Amino acid sequence: MGLFLIVFGIFLLVVLAMSVGFIVQQKSISGSCGGIASLGMDKACDCDEPCDDKKARMAKEEEWKKNQIH
Repeated sequence: MGLFLIVFGIFLLVVLAMSVGFIVQQKSISGSCGGIASLGMDKACDCDEPCDDKKARMAKEEEWKKNQIH
């Protein structure tokens, strides 16, 4: 049981160190390939005109932001 607690404590320290390092660097999380930004795309779909579903979601989000309490 003592060995388990020692190993658990070490893992906990490693996770804590990684999280503090991530917070200090203030970088966004990216995949091993750099995400879609490395492909030269600014958004998830590379369409000039968004589809109707996307327009509806954007309108709902805009309405939510307008009604948001500051």
